[in-house]
Amino acid sequence: MKVWTMALGGLALGAGAAAAGDIERSQQSVGILFEEGRYAEFTFGAVNPDVSGSVGGLGSGNMAGNFNTWSLGYKQPLGANMDLALILDQPIGADVDYPDEGLYPLAGTTAELRSNAITALLRYKFQNNVSLYGGLRAQSVEGKAHILFDIYQSGTFVATTDYNLETNRDWSLGYVLGVAWEKPEIAARVALTYNSAIDHTLEGDESGTNAVFGNFSGKSDFDTTVPQSVNLEFQTGIAEDTLLFGSVRWVDWTEFLIDPEIYQYYFPGIPLVAYESDRWTYTLGVGRRFNEHWSGAVTVSYEPQTGDDTGNLGPNDGFRSIGIGATYTHENMKITGGIRYVELGNATTRGVGAEFDDNSAVAAGIRVGFTF
Repeated sequence: MKVWTMALGGLALGAGAAAAGDIERSQQSVGILFEEGRYAEFTFGAVNPDVSGSVGGLGSGNMAGNFNTWSLGYKQPLGANMDLALILDQPIGADVDYPDEGLYPLAGTTAELRSNAITALLRYKFQNNVSLYGGLRAQSVEGKAHILFDIYQSGTFVATTDYNLETNRDWSLGYVLGVAWEKPEIAARVALTYNSAIDHTLEGDESGTNAVFGNFSGKSDFDTTVPQSVNLEFQTGIAEDTLLFGSVRWVDWTEFLIDPEIYQYYFPGIPLVAYESDRWTYTLGVGRRFNEHWSGAVTVSYEPQTGDDTGNLGPNDGFRSIGIGATYTHENMKITGGIRYVELGNATTRGVGAEFDDNSAVAAGIRVGFTF
């Protein structure tokens, strides 16, 4: 059972890429450490969100752009009791594009957030089925935003504030620590992983036009923190050729803030990105092997709503999702494909007071892995 169960993690492809924490695109799984022998994999995902809201009868249109995600992983044994893994992924990201039409206050607003990370992990296996692992994560962050905010009085246009931000790419270091327990004869494994916060100092070029202060421009350095998180991942065989698996993830999202100095003067009390509460995400799945080549699984995920007002660049609060997938295994290769439907939680945006209801996203992905 152990060989085919290692493929099932891929059936949750896109699990963090559609909604969790709004900007989260990787849940930082350490599952690759538990693959057999030397192993390499490539994962690609595509996400199609449909997110719209309204205020005062003015509709926003779909403001969430489609996006893709990818990751690369390599695992290498270093003797009988030690393994090395290298992972390249994109921990956070954002693609915001409010349609430039209609009278919605933020019509024409766009924003992008990009990150890349390289994680190096070492795992040491003890004789009692317990292993310890840890390593370093080098991460980059950069972003840009074009904020258009129209002011209306009694339905009549008064003025527009036009704000622009572009940052440099900043690299910084964090670390990973974890412990795992396994019982191979029943495909049981529990892994608890801590991912440290990573602090970044970004150099921002800010410019724009304000109805009161006229044209403005300047440079400002500001700090932001990609937050710490804890992952509990588990799996166990529950019948012949049947596996129960899942995860619980906590992220300290109250650490994350983007609020440059000049921006604060023109949009006081409305940060570009901020969270009032941390987030918990729960995933549970059942996998089944049909024959020596094919296995499949169904997964469900849930992130509770917080009830907080959300930012205008990420107007959703929690989610529910269901995903299905299948893995084809042939000799040393396994290919996993999955699709996931996400029902996004309703939200009220900070400052604007827009209501975003009945929104959703569809995520699909494929993972190709080789053992050699």
